[in-house]
Amino acid sequence: MEEVGEGKDFSFPREEEKVLSFWNQIDAFKTQLKRTEHLPEFIFYDGPPFATGLPHYGHILASTLKDIVTRYQTMTGHHVTRRFGWDCHGLPIETEIEKKLGITRRAQVVEMGIDKYNEECRSVVTTFVEGWEEVITRSGRWIDFKEDYKTMDLNFMESVWWVFAQLFDKNLVYKGFKVMPFSTGLKTPLSNSEAKYKCKEVSDPDAMVTFPVIGDEDNAAFVAWTTTPWNLPCNLALCVNAKFVYLKVRNKHNGSVYIVAESRLSALPANADTKKAKAKGGAAADSYEVLDTFDGASLVGKKYEPLFDYFSDFSSVAFRVVADNYVKDDSGTGIVHLAPAFGDDDYRVCLDNNIIEKGEGLVVAVDEDGLFTERITHFFGRYVRDAEKDVIEAVKAKGRLVKTGSFTHKNPFCYRTDTPLINRAGPAWFVRVDEQLKEQLLKNNDQTYWVPDHVKDNRFRNWLEDARDWCISRSRFWGTPLPIWISDDGEEVVVMDSVDKLEKLSGVKVFDLHRHHIDQITIPSCRGPEFGVLRRVEDVFDCWFESGSMPYAYIHYPFENKELFEKNFPGDFVAEGIDQTRGWFYHLLLLSTALFGKPAFRNLICNGIVLDENGKKMSKSEKNYPPPTEVIDEYGADSVRLYLINSPIVRAESLRFRKEGVIGVVKNVFLPWYNAYRFLVQNAKRLEIDGSGPFVPTDVATLRSSNVLDQWIHSATQSLVCFVRQEMDGYRLYNVVPYLLKFLDNLTNIYVRFNRKRLKGRTGEDDCHIALSTLYNVLLTSCKVMTPFTPFFTETLYQNLRKACEGSEESIHYCSFPEADKTRVERRIEQSVTRMMTVTDLARNIRERHKLPLKTPLKEITVVHPDAEFLDDITGKLREYVLEELNVRSLVTCNDTLKYASLKAEPDFSVLGKRLGKSMGLVAKEVREMSQQDILRFEEAGKVTIAGHTLELTDIKIVRVFKRPDGLKETEIDANGDGDVLVLLDLRPDDSLYEAGVAREIVNRVQKLRKKSGLEPTDFVEVYIESLDVSVLQQVLSSQDQYIKDTIGSSLLPSTLMPPHAVILSYESFQNVSKLSFKISLVKFNKGAL
Repeated sequence: MEEVGEGKDFSFPREEEKVLSFWNQIDAFKTQLKRTEHLPEFIFYDGPPFATGLPHYGHILASTLKDIVTRYQTMTGHHVTRRFGWDCHGLPIETEIEKKLGITRRAQVVEMGIDKYNEECRSVVTTFVEGWEEVITRSGRWIDFKEDYKTMDLNFMESVWWVFAQLFDKNLVYKGFKVMPFSTGLKTPLSNSEAKYKCKEVSDPDAMVTFPVIGDEDNAAFVAWTTTPWNLPCNLALCVNAKFVYLKVRNKHNGSVYIVAESRLSALPANADTKKAKAKGGAAADSYEVLDTFDGASLVGKKYEPLFDYFSDFSSVAFRVVADNYVKDDSGTGIVHLAPAFGDDDYRVCLDNNIIEKGEGLVVAVDEDGLFTERITHFFGRYVRDAEKDVIEAVKAKGRLVKTGSFTHKNPFCYRTDTPLINRAGPAWFVRVDEQLKEQLLKNNDQTYWVPDHVKDNRFRNWLEDARDWCISRSRFWGTPLPIWISDDGEEVVVMDSVDKLEKLSGVKVFDLHRHHIDQITIPSCRGPEFGVLRRVEDVFDCWFESGSMPYAYIHYPFENKELFEKNFPGDFVAEGIDQTRGWFYHLLLLSTALFGKPAFRNLICNGIVLDENGKKMSKSEKNYPPPTEVIDEYGADSVRLYLINSPIVRAESLRFRKEGVIGVVKNVFLPWYNAYRFLVQNAKRLEIDGSGPFVPTDVATLRSSNVLDQWIHSATQSLVCFVRQEMDGYRLYNVVPYLLKFLDNLTNIYVRFNRKRLKGRTGEDDCHIALSTLYNVLLTSCKVMTPFTPFFTETLYQNLRKACEGSEESIHYCSFPEADKTRVERRIEQSVTRMMTVTDLARNIRERHKLPLKTPLKEITVVHPDAEFLDDITGKLREYVLEELNVRSLVTCNDTLKYASLKAEPDFSVLGKRLGKSMGLVAKEVREMSQQDILRFEEAGKVTIAGHTLELTDIKIVRVFKRPDGLKETEIDANGDGDVLVLLDLRPDDSLYEAGVAREIVNRVQKLRKKSGLEPTDFVEVYIESLDVSVLQQVLSSQDQYIKDTIGSSLLPSTLMPPHAVILSYESFQNVSKLSFKISLVKFNKGAL
């Protein structure tokens, strides 16, 4: 192995760049794929992003998740094809082009020519591809960009056609209407996301209107409130909430009888004459007499008199009351007027109640310019917003206006023409999600495995239960065209399922499926020439239809790869953000269920959203987050990966991204890990320098040691392998990373720290070789376990570690994931070391409280615990480690838990509160009254019955209150406890410990001076010491000589023995260290001096 530098000089980003060069040099990814092509397939579907900007932390997170799982699956014996994909069609691309060309209206695209427009779109699709490849590759992800798939490729689009044709043949496709945000300036619908681009605060009129109930004995009228009075001429129904209570009330002033929700009575004017009501200041409750009370359900089916007669041809099915839960009681009257062509809920509720029908029969009485059609005779040709006041006046003239006013709200505007948007129904193509398909969706969802599962069982299942028909068409230009050809009379419909079918029916050779290549292609009618030709419908597919077709289209199924697909469907794994529950995840499941009756995937990881450090959405314009490339270039991709993965975001929660978090990973994970590795290399090199030859570790299969910490770390390593395999097989990355980090912490802070003497050779060469071999094998195994998570750093370490073993793989990424050797797992030893660490942590805490550094020796530690096995662990093989780590001279144990503490029992309200309810008070009282013996019996039995309730150890907290021995102060003896263990430290100064304490202080100064001088542990120097005062220094050096030799590797030489021509490397004087002053000199090694 080669020498390695100090951690402070190790640049993680620079080393990662070297690793990238190495991977390129050996063509690592392709080589790995080639080496595994004979293994079982693990099918991973990568959701296609839009390449309209560079990747942000959300993309890096998703990429990291996918990379970890696919690397792990490769290491556990699978062939994992990983091809990057691009979403090339739709709004994001069109928006870029329209900004570039200054296009503001749909008509401009037609004038320009769809061919030129689409080719412009094609040209910008790959603008950011190079940037994406650079960032994703730099983040450590292995994925094929050369063999990527694009949704605009002919093969992909052809498979999308095939998917649609299958649905059409299954009678799951129909033409109907969808209410969408509509720009009258552009004369085109916008997507819901486009509608959010621009909002303004505006003041609009509102109106409260009466709808007389037909046949009511009191001549009552329903009162509905609307914030869009312009669509009152198109009213077809009224909607109530079946669960609300409604009142029939009479106005005491004018006798008018109204029906409103009980909770909204206050919304009625105190007097029908608004001006008089204001003058009198009367309250609504005082102005109305309640005639009757009834629930909303009883109103369903009641007929009312329409406001206008524009839709009198609908009288047999319309102008009646229906019910739906979307009606709220936080505003209005609890009764909503429905105009199905101008509201999403209006349309849905009218459709559900058979007021309108699916299909093309919906009357939309407003044209694309926002003008009323001739059906609305009195307002024909008027722009709806301009006609609003006149509509209210017409209602008033009919005596149907209760009150009018204005309200201020945020209204969406067209981001291109700055005109207010309206909701307007337009013709569209739908996939029918009927009850049968919905039931199958729910069953297929149950067959999938999600992490975390609550997203699947709650959020996603709720979405499936309320699934509606899916509008799959868009009135746009750049997209996969719908493969539907229709005759002029609408009687003949042909759906293309392939390019070949289109070519055969049309006689035209097809090289591209975009609109400008196929819109002009016609098909002769099969009924004869006199029936003309069939022409393609103008619409293109919703982008979600394309991405939902990805499992088939990216391999050009069924035209190619038929066997590959059919042997490996459903796919094994997908992963995206929680926002994709209603997006990609849903559309994958919907299409696979409709096509094959199966889910599209078996396993899914759903991550949360990355926010800025203040909890806001990350925004390029606001620059509220550090650019990913800057953070990676400064701290390394592995640090970013580990920071993101070891966070709540892997459990589908949000993460506030903080640069400090990445820095913390470098400091708390990578530097200690690197230092453990460096310690191994340094001491292996020392053995080599001492003449033992190059270090060759003993193979882990034959390595045996009697040292308890060797046995422990081997066991802990095998437990790590078992645990990681178990959790990774369950896709629970959020459990894996904390366990990995705890293991690395134990390796550096327990194994290396407690074994420094052995690793430095102070206990003999054979023992040193066993310790170094143990550390080597543990580092190598843990590197392989960590490889999927930190691909760069593990490669760096592996490339040096492999030099000590012949026949190693060229890259760590060619290695198999370690198999757990369960015969090496010794739970008893692992438990013993855990107990030791509990004791040392408690004792360190006492020292910190009293500001007593570890360099200060103490006389005695007492460990109190009722379990003899626990005490045996501490006084057995681990005793010396406890004493040395805590710098204590003796260890005493005690199993009488009441000798130094009294016990108190406290109920855990957070656990018991909900369970016990009203009994909580009585139980709490009796728990607090438990005697010392009651508590001891409870701890031994593990449960107790109180007031008829069985309580277990997790229900009651046992508090140990320290009883200080008589005559001793807090500064003389103190204690610290955790659960059932109590640790006491004797803090009294002892002259017999003074010299040991001084020796530790001197050794500490020597080690600091070595480090300050830039010396490596393998650099031998002579250390001279000179007393600067009249002191007991020589006595200390004499009595503590063995400790000093064991710690720094040589004795401290008197300065009087320093040769006159000695080369002094560095020196430093120290004043008043444990009341001594002295000077230390480091001199170039001279064998003669020894």
